[in-house]
Parts: sequence; structure tokens; C-alpha cells
Amino acid sequence: MPIATPEVYNEMLDRAKAGKFAYPAINVTSTQTLHAALRGFAEAESDGIVQISTGGAEFLGGQYSKDMVTGAVGLAEFAHIVAEKYPVNVALHTDHCPKDKLDGYVRPLIAISEERVKNGQNPLFQSHMWDGSAETLADNLAIAQELLERTRAARIILEVEITPTGGEEDGVSHEINDSLYTTVEDAIRTAEALGLGDKGRYLLAASFGNVHGVYKPGNVVLRPDLLKQLSEGVAAKFGKPAGSQPFDFVFHGGSGSTPEEIATALENGVVKMNIDTDTQYAFTRPVAAHMFQNYDGVLKVDGEVGNKKTYDPRTWGKAAEGSMAQRVIQATQDLRSAGTKIK
Repeated sequence: MPIATPEVYNEMLDRAKAGKFAYPAINVTSTQTLHAALRGFAEAESDGIVQISTGGAEFLGGQYSKDMVTGAVGLAEFAHIVAEKYPVNVALHTDHCPKDKLDGYVRPLIAISEERVKNGQNPLFQSHMWDGSAETLADNLAIAQELLERTRAARIILEVEITPTGGEEDGVSHEINDSLYTTVEDAIRTAEALGLGDKGRYLLAASFGNVHGVYKPGNVVLRPDLLKQLSEGVAAKFGKPAGSQPFDFVFHGGSGSTPEEIATALENGVVKMNIDTDTQYAFTRPVAAHMFQNYDGVLKVDGEVGNKKTYDPRTWGKAAEGSMAQRVIQATQDLRSAGTKIK
């Protein structure tokens, strides 16, 4: 199937919200990792999201120029071609973009989609993330308002992060402390500034103790029940029916989360969960094993020529793709999206 149209992407998110499941949002940094994500979704019969961070886009831009826009556009155009061979719907998203990189990443990408839509095409990316978690909430929401106006016109969904996620990702870092919990007041201020869909659709990365990076279960204090409190507070403030979930929540920093924590997050309105650390490891692990197991063949030791069959990138690349695809399948099962693809 082709990359999801704006209509299909909205349907995907609506189905997830109604069905109490979420889509894995898999970070990709190459055509290989893109294929691994697409393969995992296809084998799990799950629609999904693939995303490119600023660091991933810089890497994709090549080490000569490290141009983020070039890297993101290049992989997005590639994805629009190869995704047609996979029987699932996939949305393209850009991950964490802080204030100092907006002009070199998200704003130019929105402009490209604006031009495409003006010419009767669909946007290049289906959603973009603005990470204003390092800014004051007032400044964060002011920029979000400007971006939401543009993304709405370009038929794109905006993702906003209103309070910090702990740990570090692509140079954006926050301490692990009590500030990692969004308050009802934060959520109300967000709804007042961005509306509840009337000003354009957006995804909300609220903080409930989330931490980026590698952590074993129990090392991070997650409170996914907090999302219910945020929904209840906003619903009461804006006169929504009891039990309604006015936000489409995003789960960041999910590595090491327990099945119970994930299940609670899904019940409370999470429709997208970012997965990067775990898939990075899944991709690299078989490559490391291959190198250790074929040491003499991979390296030209003591003047010998090695074994081409072992150092051919296709050999270890296929193993890496397969391993990462399996981790994507696991993610769809954990998030209950497996078997839910739009027919």
C-alpha cells in the first residue's frame, strides 16, 4: 500500500483510540532500518508509523554535508516508493525537534508539504513533532500555535511535548526528577492554546515519568494513570462528557516498561508509542555476533584476503533487518495493533 494519506492517517489514529491500542512509531536511520520496520508491520498485519529524528536525518544527509532536510526528504521519497510493496498503511513522522533546529528541519519540511498540497498532492510527511520541553510552557505553546496553523493547512498532524521527558535523545536531555510529570494545569493550558481539534489535530506527549534510554523494569517510576487525571481535568474544564479522552497521547521513553504499564497507558488514550533504543539493539546485535563469529573472514588478518562472503554487507545486513523486524512485531503485540490493519 502507498504511504498513508491524511485521511487514512486520521482513520488509523481514530481506530487506535476507539480500540484501546497504539501504533509503534519506529525510528529509522537508513533504507535498511526502514525496510525492517515495514517488514515487521507487514508480518504483524499492523499499520504503523516510521519516524526520523534530527540526528537520524543528519545521518541520512551524509557525513559530507550532514543536511537534515536532504536526509529526511531522501528517505521519505524512498519510503513513498517502496512502501507500496508492503500490505499495510504507514505514516511518516519526524521525531524530536527542539527550538534551535526548527528552522533547519521542521519548518522547511512543512514548507515542502505546503507546496505539494498547493499542487494537489498529499504532504510528504504525515506528522511532525515540535519538542518545546526545554522551553517555558508559554513559549512552547506559542510556537506550537504557529506550527499548528501551518500543519493544519498542509493536512499534517502536529505532535507537541509540553513537559520534559527524562534522559537524553539527540542532544536534548532532562534530569530524572519530579518535574517529569505533567499537571492538569499544564494540560488545560495546552487545550486553551491549541484547542481540542478545532484548531487542527495534534498528538500530545505528556510526561508521566517517561525516560529516554535503556532502563530495566522498575528503575523508572512510570505513572500512566496520570493520563486519566489529565483527561478528566480537561474534560471537566471544557464541558466534555465524563469518561471522554480529549487528547491523543504519545508514550515516549518506553524501553523497560512493564506490560501492565503499557496496558494502563493504552486504556488512558495513548495512540502512539515511540520505539528506538530497543530496535537499535535488535538491528545491531546480529551484526556484532556475525563479526565475532566470522572474525578471520571479515578481517584481512596477517596479509590474508579474508572471506568475501562474510564481509559482504548483504550477509550481515539481512540478519540485522530480520532481527529488527522481529522486534517491531513484538512491539505491535505489546501495543495490541497486531492484526488490526485497515483492509
